[in-house]
Amino acid sequence: MASGGGGDGREEEVQIQIAGSSKAATSSTHEVPTQNSPVKSWQWWVMVGVNMFFLIAGQTASTLLGRFYYNQGGNSKWMSTFVQTAGFPVLFIALYLFRSSTQTTTTNPAPKTSITKITLIYVALGLIIAADDLMYSYGLLYLPVSTYSLICASQLAFNAVFSYFLNAQKFTPLIFNSVVLLTFSASLLGVDEDTQGTTSISHGKYILGFMLTLGASATYSLILSLMQVTFEKVIKRETFSVVLNMQIYTALVATLASLVGLFASGEWMTLQGEMHAFQSGKLSYVMTLVWTAISWQVASVGVVGLIFVVSSLFSNVISTLALPIIPVFAVIFFRDKMDGIKIIAMLMAIWGFISYGYQLFVDDKKDRKSSVSVDETS
Repeated sequence: MASGGGGDGREEEVQIQIAGSSKAATSSTHEVPTQNSPVKSWQWWVMVGVNMFFLIAGQTASTLLGRFYYNQGGNSKWMSTFVQTAGFPVLFIALYLFRSSTQTTTTNPAPKTSITKITLIYVALGLIIAADDLMYSYGLLYLPVSTYSLICASQLAFNAVFSYFLNAQKFTPLIFNSVVLLTFSASLLGVDEDTQGTTSISHGKYILGFMLTLGASATYSLILSLMQVTFEKVIKRETFSVVLNMQIYTALVATLASLVGLFASGEWMTLQGEMHAFQSGKLSYVMTLVWTAISWQVASVGVVGLIFVVSSLFSNVISTLALPIIPVFAVIFFRDKMDGIKIIAMLMAIWGFISYGYQLFVDDKKDRKSSVSVDETS
């Protein structure tokens, strides 16, 4: 997050080297203000931990609240799409705090990005996010939970491909092991889930749901890689307010697109009846949507933050890690069964996460040795 210290009048927001790209080292000596050495500071590890917490907590809460919405009688696809981005105004509070804490002390700001260019990027990403959210909503409507979860697990594999070609991601045996373990872990959950409510779904809609969910998984992975490219090649600034800006303005565009869809489809006319029919009451209906929206924003900040401080692949790794964690809370809040398959999936996910985390530790240790060697020779 933001850091106070430093009496030299330079920018005081925590600045973190973007990892996960082979091009990070070359760009750091030009326009991007980075740490003086490649060694990751304690602030870097704190930022990684905080963003991991945001992603896992937000994704778990939003998933559980989304399930509660459908269990209690909610049925609007566009409303489900809308709440995934509509909570972005709460992030203006954090954005104000970060800007106000550095505005008076920054005398050597980083080069500014063209407003026209960054606006076009935000609009394009926002529209893609809205389409992606809608595809996920339709997929969940037309597919059994088991098939849906199984296909969603493919997003990590898609992201591995996009990261290699778009972000120059280096694949070590530990990273490859992490990707494989987490993909299998999420897939086990999909195989284990009970098939739900598909007897009334036609074969055509089933195929459509399959294709849309697969497309949504690929699109989500593409979004993560494009965000990393934007940070590294276009914005070229390394402060947490950049993360918030990315999330706020892409979410704004996605929310407006969802609103257009909500009214154009005519679903807005069914919302009042849906609220009255909500089993736990009108207040519960409103609060469910509000907290779902806020939870999605917390998760999204974690997603974008991890792309910013590590890589799009690592962000997706943590997102996939959350999938086996959700059933634990489902046991507590919805009295789901915790069987052996879910326990194995959770252990595989933890193993996969440790594998990637160890790779980060190895890289950091190697950087420290290189830094010491450079200091001794100089």
